[in-house]
Amino acid sequence: MEKTVKVFQKNKYQEIRVGVTHYEGNDLIDIRTWSQPKGSEDKVRTSKGISVNVKLYPELKEAVLSLEKELKENNFI
Repeated sequence: MEKTVKVFQKNKYQEIRVGVTHYEGNDLIDIRTWSQPKGSEDKVRTSKGISVNVKLYPELKEAVLSLEKELKENNFI
């Protein structure tokens, strides 16, 4: 199973894709940069990103919420 649930632009030639994938018997959350090579209209998966076992989702969510709090406290967002 491979499903992208969110895509957002990183810059003119790259985007971040967040989704769920399956690899070697493990269900994973995948957060990855996809890049558009010169001369191509299609984006390709890069090695830049992370894959985390779905069982670690609660910890990942807690980390992102902590990051949001820190960003707000320091007026980044």
